[in-house]
This record gives sequence, C-alpha cells and structure tokens, in this order.
Amino acid sequence: MNNRKTIIERFDSPEGQIAVITMTNRRGASVSLSNLGAGIISVIVPDREGKLADVAIGYENPADYMADGPCAGKVPGRYANRIANGLFTLDGVAYKLAINNGPNALHGGPTGFQNRLWDVGLVGDDAVRFTRLSPDGEEGYPGNLTVVALYRWTDDNRLELTLEAQTDVPTIVNLTNHAYFNLSGHDSGSVLDHELRLAASRYLPTDETLIPTGELAPVAGTPMDFTKSHTIGRDAQVDFPALKYGKGYDNCWVIDNWTPGQLKTVAELFDPKSGRALEVETDQPGVQVYTGNWLEGCPVGKGGYIYHDYDGVAIECQNFPDAPNKPDFPSPRLSPAEVYRRRINFIFKTKVK
Repeated sequence: MNNRKTIIERFDSPEGQIAVITMTNRRGASVSLSNLGAGIISVIVPDREGKLADVAIGYENPADYMADGPCAGKVPGRYANRIANGLFTLDGVAYKLAINNGPNALHGGPTGFQNRLWDVGLVGDDAVRFTRLSPDGEEGYPGNLTVVALYRWTDDNRLELTLEAQTDVPTIVNLTNHAYFNLSGHDSGSVLDHELRLAASRYLPTDETLIPTGELAPVAGTPMDFTKSHTIGRDAQVDFPALKYGKGYDNCWVIDNWTPGQLKTVAELFDPKSGRALEVETDQPGVQVYTGNWLEGCPVGKGGYIYHDYDGVAIECQNFPDAPNKPDFPSPRLSPAEVYRRRINFIFKTKVK
C-alpha cells in the first residue's frame, strides 16, 4: 500500500453513539480504536510469512465493551488497578470509593473511565485523540480532571499511547491500557505457550485479595522470574501464593532502573508459532501482567469466537497498586500545577525463533 487510510464508523448504543476509528498504515497493518473507554479493539499485523491476523482480544458487538468484566483494550481510571478497601487519604482528607473487587476498589470504580464515551478527534492521518472531563466527586475522587489518551499508529507498526491529565485540586491518578494480546491471533486459544521477558528483577507480593504487602521482593528462585525469556505457562501451575491468589499471573513487577520520564523496553512477548513479537516500552514504574485468568463468560468475541481463560495476556504499564496507601511506592498524587503524562508504546515485529 502507498497511502494511509482512516475510516470512522458509528454505532448506536443505549449509552450513546460509539465511534470506531480504523487506521491502516502504508504496510497494510491496521489498528481499530473505540471512544468507549478510549479502547484498542483490533490490531492486525503480519506474521513471519506476511500473513495478517488480529492479535487483540475484542468483541463482535462494539457495545459489548460497556461494563465487560475483562476491561478489554480500554483505559481504566481514575486509578487503574486496586486500592485497598476503597479508602485513601490525601492532604488529611479521607476518601471512600466504591467497592467492586472483593473488598477493594478496582480500576476507578464500577463505571470508571473504561465505561464512558470519550470525545474523539483525528490528529493528522496517523493519530486519534480521546478526551473527557471527569467531574469532581466522580466515583468518589476529588477534583475536576481533564484526561487525554492520544494514540499514534506508525508505518513501522508502533502503536504509541500518551496519557495525560490535569486537575484543579490535588487528586490521585494512575492510567494504563488494558489490551489483551494473543500473537497467534485473537481466536487461536491459549497464550501460555507465548514466551515472555520482563525487565524486572523484583515484584510486589500481595495478600489474597491482590493488595500489595508493601514489599519489593526478588523474583530469583520463584515462578515470578521472567528476567530471561520463557513460556508464560512454564511455572503457571507452581504451588506459589501469587499464582494461587490470582488463578494464574495477575501481579505487578517493579521495573529495573526506573527513571521518571524515561522510556525503556520493559516487556518482550514472542509467539514461536507465528513469529510475531511485541515489545512494550514505557516510562511507568511498574508493569502488571495478567494472563486472562477470568476470560470465561465474557461477551462473544470477534467473528463469533468464544474466549476462554488464558486466551490473552495483558501487559499493563502503570504505577503500583494501592500506591495511595503505600508512602514508599511512587506517588500517584497530581497537583493543579502539574501535568500527568505517561507513555506506553506497543511495537509489533516479526522474528525467527
């Protein structure tokens, strides 16, 4: 292909009109995004033979992303991941959030950012900007928060995401993307045979509700060690607290040598069958790896495919879970004079085993 192409489709839903934007680059690879949750709903990239396939888990009906359990492809917020007991204190004021994950608050609440229709606009021929205003008190959080999710799809198959936020009073923010990838193709079954490497020699142990204890524990000698690439499933059934609590991997790893504002490659995912590889870059301090342990029963997938547990892996670059209650963790505080800006790049490649 010589020219880029962008197509916008619109679908009616009970919550309003859903916009789906598909950007196709000069190589013929494409990404589809939705203003419902500022989400990634399709990533079509080649394998080592040049055959295109959709490697992002997603649903047949664009409206089914509303209130889906897996939060597939979307931007959760105002605080991604868990806050213990839905409680935090900021500047001496206690805040109470909705409890929607066992005893804890998850992904900003039952609605969060992921179940809202964002405003959408094109930026040139290679980028889409989603914006929304989260009003003061929404889901219990303080401050009017303006949020931007800017996606850029390059001709070398890089999906670049910049997340920004500004507030009028102090608040807390933690944003990420919750896409699930299966590099064999979204409808090809388990990802436990994919190979994963993480630039992380420590992880965050948790209690049984997946709230960090506060310890930054070494991965060496445990099934949490992905410092050298190996299959996700190699140790997934080991009798180990983290794997028992989450029915598989659902943990946050601590990025080695993290420097605020500095991009680095934190994860490499490889599918030996197709030759597709995914590199993930970020300037975030942590990466939550979730192996789709509870995908069973989610909405019908694209093409009518029925997803099962472990059919996709989410690599969620973010701040640490429960950081508002852990003073030793990187601070999630955002003040009016600051701009929250975080970057996550998904880089799709092919390679020979």
